Amino acid sequence: MSDRVPTRIVILGGGFGGIYAALELEKLLREERNRDLEVTLVNRENFFLFTPMLHEVAASDLDVTHIVNPVRKLLRRVKFFEGDIRSVDLAAHEVVVSHGSDIHQHALPYDNLVLGLGSVTNFFGIPGLESTALTMKSLGDAIHMRNRLIACLEEADLECCSTRRQELLTVVVAGGGFAGVETLAGINDFVREALPHYPNLHADQLRMVLVHPGEVILPELGPKLGAYAQGKLAARGVEIRLKTKVAGVEDGLVTLTDGTQMAAHTVVWTAGTSAHPLLQEIPCAKERGRLRVDSFLQVEGTPGVWALGDCALVPDAKNGGYYPPTAQHAVRQGKVLARNLLATVRHEPLEPFRFRTIGQLAAIGRRTGVAQVFGVQFSGFLAWWMWRTIYLSKLPRFEKKLRVALDWTLDLFFAKDFVQFSTSRSRAEGAPALGAMPVVPVVPVPVVRSPEQEAAA
Repeated sequence: MSDRVPTRIVILGGGFGGIYAALELEKLLREERNRDLEVTLVNRENFFLFTPMLHEVAASDLDVTHIVNPVRKLLRRVKFFEGDIRSVDLAAHEVVVSHGSDIHQHALPYDNLVLGLGSVTNFFGIPGLESTALTMKSLGDAIHMRNRLIACLEEADLECCSTRRQELLTVVVAGGGFAGVETLAGINDFVREALPHYPNLHADQLRMVLVHPGEVILPELGPKLGAYAQGKLAARGVEIRLKTKVAGVEDGLVTLTDGTQMAAHTVVWTAGTSAHPLLQEIPCAKERGRLRVDSFLQVEGTPGVWALGDCALVPDAKNGGYYPPTAQHAVRQGKVLARNLLATVRHEPLEPFRFRTIGQLAAIGRRTGVAQVFGVQFSGFLAWWMWRTIYLSKLPRFEKKLRVALDWTLDLFFAKDFVQFSTSRSRAEGAPALGAMPVVPVVPVPVVRSPEQEAAA
């Protein structure tokens, strides 16, 4: 048995970049000569979320659990730690992570650190927006949006709510990029399909509004496909407000920059992201809040620290500038980074990250889509079929692929379900409501270190 001390690699973040770096290391760990590596993935949730299909959960096209993969089923040799990242100490080569019901803390030492923390929603300080708007970045967001839409339909159908029916049936989505367009297209189909089951509601009472600051939606796909998508959405009753932004939200009233005001019970914000706030506390080279890395994905001026995905500015040597923060880039960055980690341990040459964008696709509802693949543009049913085929092939694990394929097949024959998912617990008659139960204060617990760590300290 070897007495060599293993090289400790800690990956922070279980998004596309972090999970695919871990998956690539998982393959490398199968080889006997790589058994002296100890890899740990840290993530707040114990699953990997396939975000391109998130809007289909909100629109009841897919079951909640079918677009998530348990990390422990994906990774067998890589260790997993479910918890919140509290701090990163570059000098001590240590990450502090908290978890458990008592929120106690652990110190995780590392030799190489991978930062794949992704991004967070940026509300740009717009009055009332952060406290009011829904977002579409997590599985909880999709479930919450679905519940909100159904709750609005249930309330609006009652005669006592006739005076505020228009507000309940108005949805404003801010952001005409992929997330905003796919979200609005999906929920528009979902709500309109549910309307016949509500006798007091009619399609002409529904108001779906897409607010976009540019001259055409989906600008990443070019004006032609953007105009096509606009035409299709408009034909399905969507109101598109171009060259306009949300200026504020107050008491259910949405104000736009052109002075328009509309009462809307549901506001969805997909128009901005910013770097993870933890990055501001890490003394590394940054630009616009994101970490500057070299072509090998090493953080500039900080040996042993690597970054990828949304939180990194990865230089594009061929075209100048930086690679866009998309899932397809993060997946390839994860694989290259993992191989470079091993090359660093083996004192071998590193591999620069080079990747040409394959294409971009968007589903715009009713078996219609737009796509640009290798510079060729597609629209209509073919683009929608390409969207489903390509993303299904990218979804990890055969089990999940099969479940999603079955959901999509059943969707051809049966209507969407509009059942709310309640997470509240039932209680016995006369028992206090959960909201009235006393809050137990959290007592800070010292950082837990192993005997080896204490001896080293």
